[in-house]
Amino acid sequence: MALTDLKSLDKSSLREFMKNEGLPAFRAGQLLHWMYEKNITVIGEITEFSKTLRENLSQKAFISTLRVKEMLTSRDGTEKYLFELDDGENFIESVLIPADEDQANDDQNQKTKTPRLTLCISSQAGCAAGCLFCLTGKLGLIRNLTSREIVEQVLSVQRHITPRKITNIVFMGMGEPLNNIENVADALRILTELVHFSKRRITVSTSGIVPGILKLPEMAPMVNLAVSLNAATDETRNHIMPINRRYGLPSLMQALRQFPVPSRGRITFEYVLLGGINDSLADARSLVKLLHGIPSKVNLIPFNRHEGSEFHAPSAQKVLAFQKALLDSGCTAIIRKSKGADILAACGQLKAKYELKK
Repeated sequence: MALTDLKSLDKSSLREFMKNEGLPAFRAGQLLHWMYEKNITVIGEITEFSKTLRENLSQKAFISTLRVKEMLTSRDGTEKYLFELDDGENFIESVLIPADEDQANDDQNQKTKTPRLTLCISSQAGCAAGCLFCLTGKLGLIRNLTSREIVEQVLSVQRHITPRKITNIVFMGMGEPLNNIENVADALRILTELVHFSKRRITVSTSGIVPGILKLPEMAPMVNLAVSLNAATDETRNHIMPINRRYGLPSLMQALRQFPVPSRGRITFEYVLLGGINDSLADARSLVKLLHGIPSKVNLIPFNRHEGSEFHAPSAQKVLAFQKALLDSGCTAIIRKSKGADILAACGQLKAKYELKK
């Protein structure tokens, strides 16, 4: 008889499983606590259960994990994790990003005891969005991740880095989260309700899937929203982001104006700067006009080059001039220093290609 994966069961299914084993419902709550808060991976580690109960459960069930096939560390401290998926055939990547000096100082000013440590997780194996500047898009969509595979990225990395602690989670790895909205929403519920991760420290990023933007507040806990924008006109965005041909800027911005941003909250707009494509002062002025009336901040990301790419990053002077144009118009604009480029862990560089080392 096949063993039951306890992490594949939701609360009600877990209670039913326990009932069928002749156990009271409160045992399910204890099990959830140990799996998600204490982050254990073996039933035998649940010391709240008697030895007999642990042995009996181990004969009928197990606690699944994602297998780390490889971990690389960048010169700047960024860590990239390559996970083997449940099917044993496909792989995804997650990236752990330490705070840069400015963020560390900001944390210190806010009397944050734990240094900021952001985990960038994947929602799909591959991606169908096809953004021209993104290496992941060249893979195409392989398949959606299950909610368990999404959550397990967080749990696995946390086990690996203890006693350090993940402070922020961003759905900015491989895939388009809102094209896998049901599993992403379920993962968000598990992360906030069972892992007890703060909603304010989770961000879901989208390339602009309008139906998903409208559905997300109804389906999932209210987390932060980020939009990979990268252009302020349909002409440019159609060229570098094929998804714009389906959901153009007018419909995207209308959906974002309907999105229920919390008090003092903002939508983050990610803007990858591509030399000669979207980095002119005219582009900056168009961006200011496009975002008018939306509580927002703009993350400017100079393009991270990868093999075979047709794009290049603008000069440092052009990046600063673009930022200044936004700041002078009252926009919050931050230049993000990409990390992990030497291990292909920077924005747009994830590909999850596993090659067995000889």
